[in-house]
Amino acid sequence: MLLIVGLGNPGAEYERTFHNAGFLAVDELCKRLGLSLKDKECKALTGKYYKNGEKIVVAKPQTYMNLSGDGIRELMGKYGAKESDVIVVYDDADIPLGTLRIRKDGSAGTHNGMRDIVLKAGYTPRLRIGIRKPSDVPLRDYVLSRVGDGDFKTLLDAAKRAAEALEEYIYDRNIEKIMAKYN
Repeated sequence: MLLIVGLGNPGAEYERTFHNAGFLAVDELCKRLGLSLKDKECKALTGKYYKNGEKIVVAKPQTYMNLSGDGIRELMGKYGAKESDVIVVYDDADIPLGTLRIRKDGSAGTHNGMRDIVLKAGYTPRLRIGIRKPSDVPLRDYVLSRVGDGDFKTLLDAAKRAAEALEEYIYDRNIEKIMAKYN
């Protein structure tokens, strides 16, 4: 069992914001897998993919970012997933725009959605997509701001690389190998 979760905020007003980098990566993964997220369960949109009989659940929580742990915890309970069976994809303002960082676990850093996940669902593997925050803009304002065309292209390219890394993770759970390739 593998649960892949992309973080973002639901609603059209958040579609092209930095905080929706996780949603972008999951959307790209779904394109690669020919999967649509049409099921509504556990406060998330989900889709299921099967690899050699193993169930892979791909999810986009439909709570606001700061409550992401609720739906993930419910999905873990429903599917019997352990912390190590989950990988969360999200934006990270502390790393350069367009870069990827994959880790087995760790702290939530400055990300409130990840803080909620750690609190409610535990320390899961994660894939962070860099959105670099300018020092002169409050973090909340920056992550919820509309992304300009140039930065959006960079963010979309990073989401495509993240989807590629996630697809590799589906077929080879060797996170160290994937970290070495994409970090």
